[in-house]
Amino acid sequence: MTPILEMRSIVKEFPGVKALDGVTFDLFAGEFHALVGENGAGKSTLMKILSGVYPYGTYGGDIIVEGGVRHFKTVRDAESAGIAIIFQELSLIKELTVAENIFLGREPSKFGVINWLELYTKAGKLLKDLNLPINPKTPVGNLGVGSQQLVEIAKALSQNARILVLDEPTAALTEAEVETLFGILRDLKDRGVGMIYISHKLGEVFEMSDRITVLRDGRTVGTNEAKDLSVAKVIALMVGREVGDIFPLSRHEFGETVLEIKNLTAFEAETNKKLVDNVSFNVRKGEVLGISGLMGAGRSELLMAIFGAHPGRATGEISVEGKRVSISNPSEAIKNGIGFVTEDRKRFGLILEQTILDNMTLAGLKQISGAFVTHRARESVAARKSMTDLHVKAGSPLTVAGTLSGGNQQKVVLGKWLLTNPKVLFLDEPTRGIDVGAKQEIYANINELAKQGLAIVMVSSELPEVIGLSDRILVLHEGKLTGEFTRTEATPERVMAAATGNN
Repeated sequence: MTPILEMRSIVKEFPGVKALDGVTFDLFAGEFHALVGENGAGKSTLMKILSGVYPYGTYGGDIIVEGGVRHFKTVRDAESAGIAIIFQELSLIKELTVAENIFLGREPSKFGVINWLELYTKAGKLLKDLNLPINPKTPVGNLGVGSQQLVEIAKALSQNARILVLDEPTAALTEAEVETLFGILRDLKDRGVGMIYISHKLGEVFEMSDRITVLRDGRTVGTNEAKDLSVAKVIALMVGREVGDIFPLSRHEFGETVLEIKNLTAFEAETNKKLVDNVSFNVRKGEVLGISGLMGAGRSELLMAIFGAHPGRATGEISVEGKRVSISNPSEAIKNGIGFVTEDRKRFGLILEQTILDNMTLAGLKQISGAFVTHRARESVAARKSMTDLHVKAGSPLTVAGTLSGGNQQKVVLGKWLLTNPKVLFLDEPTRGIDVGAKQEIYANINELAKQGLAIVMVSSELPEVIGLSDRILVLHEGKLTGEFTRTEATPERVMAAATGNN
């Protein structure tokens, strides 16, 4: 049998990073083919190439659909070839009706006038064919997340999609909604629709899949029949790397507990869904506490809630050095000795148009320069010392932050928070988007800060990084704490098992 889709030797590079390195993948009609891998393995990049988000000419290799080589320059080109992708973040317009969303940009019309009767009739027939009890005249915003997900599928199939890509489709669904979705997908499979399923939930992967392809570091590790694999085998294929010698080998002396969190729960602002569910932990002076978990596990939301920066409601107890504190905004977090190197340094960590000096002294301005009048000389001395300590490569503190490399920008953000003299430092993806050399320097900085007695809480999507740097590791899965390991207990397999809810 000939595949309806073949992706041959796909290569995709970004500045300084080879995201895909000769990836191969194929799909048969009526097949449910899972694509799995760690965060950053290349899954979404591969699907963006397939769906025309990354146009022909920006990647190497061939896409073959039903026997013919295709060059997609736009998303519309891929849709015309029968390929539809449903991203984790839904693309529906909540103010429009279900029918309007399904046929958006393709409304039946004559002389520029929409035929509303035909629009709603066609949408109603499509929903009925999919056994979806949804009124096509209902505004999408009135539907639950699960029903919205099903509307996305109806929208894709209205374009006569023969290849359907689903990227983490159950991330926001209840168990009942997942069962409804799977019923629809089984029906589509019987109709001959080929489906590519991206998910970190390995239980779902094994429940639905005919074959499973594993990506690791931008390469195809293997494609196997699902019946020939186990959860443990897939996890081993996903992580299959040695931590290596790039992490500083050291033993940290732990002191008293600096930060204690009890029963913290954080809710999504709009839906009130639990993003963090009753999590408790502590971190000690001189300790590096790693927090691991897959995308959507609630890692960043946990730190944001503690720091007073989470947009939704949060409950629980926070104690700093044994004293119960109330933190409702970042200013209060800073006053209580908490610093936060955020995941997106360009959006939340830096003012790119300002100098290194202005960025570094921003959070600790009162301590450095005084409460009422700024003292520029003191600021300059503090910034220069921080640049030296962190090995920031720049001509002077007056260098504009936006002109620095990613690694040096990250050091400036780190320096900014260190100048607040924190008792505990949160690091969210501290080495994202920087090269290996800069990573090693950041690792050395983290190790040295721990030796000096700073309590550090680090979130990272890179398993070797978490295992190589942390004295203790907490693992989150769907907002819940599912594992805790000491440095000697932690292995990639054990951490990944806890992260996928299979421990």
